[in-house]
Amino acid sequence: MKPAPFAYKKARSVDEALSLMASEPEARLLAGGQTLIASLNMRLSAPPLLIDINGIDGLDRIEASNGSVQIGALVRHAQAERDEAIARAAPLIARALPHVAHPAIRNRGTIGGSIAYADPAAELPACLLALNGEIVARGANGERSIAADDFFKGLFETALAPAEMLTGIRIPEAKGESRFGFAELARRHGDYALVGLAASARAEGKRLRDVRLAFFGVGSTAVRVRKAEAALAESDVEGAVAALDLDPAGDIHATGGVRKHLAGVLLRRVAAQLMEDRR
Repeated sequence: MKPAPFAYKKARSVDEALSLMASEPEARLLAGGQTLIASLNMRLSAPPLLIDINGIDGLDRIEASNGSVQIGALVRHAQAERDEAIARAAPLIARALPHVAHPAIRNRGTIGGSIAYADPAAELPACLLALNGEIVARGANGERSIAADDFFKGLFETALAPAEMLTGIRIPEAKGESRFGFAELARRHGDYALVGLAASARAEGKRLRDVRLAFFGVGSTAVRVRKAEAALAESDVEGAVAALDLDPAGDIHATGGVRKHLAGVLLRRVAAQLMEDRR
C-alpha cells in the first residue's frame, strides 16, 4: 500500500520544528521513521504534515558528564550500540540494544523515536524505567525534564504535551556498586519480545538496594513490579516471583498465562545476573 497524501517540511532547528507543530496539531515528526513509515504505508496513520527533524544540529550527541549520560533524540540505535561512553556509563542500554529489531532497523531507528513511540513491547522504555531515567522535552514554555516513572501513560501514550518535542534522555551514570540485568524471550531474535525484563540495583554488601524491575511485553506500557522489587531486596527470589502482580493479555503468539509464567522465568534469570557480581 501507499500512504495517504501529506505535506513535508524539513526543520533546521528545534524552534522551527516546534513552530511547525504548533501550526499543524496533527503533524508527525520524522526521525528514523522505522515505525512511522510502516504505519503510513498501511494507512494506520494519515498526518497532513511530516516534519523531518534529521537536519537539526546537536540532537545526535552522546555526552557523559556531571554524573549522568545524556543521549540525544536523533542518536541511532547502532551509534549507541557502539558508543564507549554508553558501554561504560550506561551498560544496561548497551546490553539491550542488540535485541532491538535487526541491524538494518538499528542503523536508522533513533533512541528518541523509540521512547516517544512508547511501544509496550520495546526494550528502551523498560530500560529507561529500570534506570530511573529522565526524558528531556522542549515546548512553547521551554525545556522540562519528565521522570520515566511519569512518562509512559498508556498504549502508545506519553506525558508529552501537544506541540512538545522529545529532545533527549538523561540517565544516571553507573557506579562501582551498580548492578544491571536484562533478558527477553522472543519467537526469533529481533522480533518483539513475548516478555522482557530490564533491571537495576545497587549492591550493599551481600544485599541489593534500590531494586528496579521493569517488564515489557506484558501490558499497555512497560511496567515496574514494586512488590517483587521489595522481595528481591530481601534476597527472596522465589518470593519476588510469587509477588509478580502482572495480568498480561493473550494474543496469537502466547496466552496471558504463558506470558506470566515466562515473566517468572526471566525474573529468576535476571535476579541471578544482579547477584552474581555482588561484592
